[in-house]
Amino acid sequence: MPEWLVLTLAMLAACAVVVVITVVRHRAAPHDEDTSETPDVIEYMTMWIGVVYAIVLGLAIAGVWEGRSAAQDHVQAEAVALHEISERVRVYPTDARDRIRDDVNAYVGHVVHTEWKTMTNDGHLTARGDELFDRIRQDVTDYQPRTDFEAQAYQPLLDQVAAAAEARSARADSMGATMPGVVWFGLLSGAIVTIGMVFALQIRRTMRELVLAGLFSALIAFLLFLIWDFDAPYTRGITASASPFLNLFPHIQV
Repeated sequence: MPEWLVLTLAMLAACAVVVVITVVRHRAAPHDEDTSETPDVIEYMTMWIGVVYAIVLGLAIAGVWEGRSAAQDHVQAEAVALHEISERVRVYPTDARDRIRDDVNAYVGHVVHTEWKTMTNDGHLTARGDELFDRIRQDVTDYQPRTDFEAQAYQPLLDQVAAAAEARSARADSMGATMPGVVWFGLLSGAIVTIGMVFALQIRRTMRELVLAGLFSALIAFLLFLIWDFDAPYTRGITASASPFLNLFPHIQV
């Protein structure tokens, strides 16, 4: 099911629940019930519940957005390191240079064409990607510099391999959800309490109040969906992309 459809259904369901409960409560209320006043303590509690929940939602959204940005940074760091390897081997002999560049291109092509789909669908890296990366590491590590100029380029190349390996490992670590289950329990419970306070304020008498209550519940549903969507940086909605690889290796076609 497309995510935009899930979001639409979630917002409509939140509105429908509030409207149905409000209408049923309005019809079941006694005719002589006084709804003109709401106790001050309820208004005070409702205000602070809304403020606290808004802060929690803001922190949750900031947390998952930071996780998504970090995931994209890992991809960028890996692509840059591999590009540096491909460029810095220009001082090596032709056979060594071409071998390393071919292995880098093979690895990048595998990441873009195959591994990214595996990350999206299954949530893990591929064994083939590990094998291709190990081949790059061996190519760079096992080469024996023959001149001082090559020796000067050797250590920086090892540093770039280490940087690419670290970025690949970080990409694997950031693949899962970042929000613990207990946080989701708090977010959902807070949503129920916050929307439930609508009925404590006796919002049921006019169409304007009913519309505002529905929009309020739909907004909370949208924010919760946004947190869920950002929670898995490589698998849902607005995900981290493989564009850094394509930008630095334009000859690798999607």
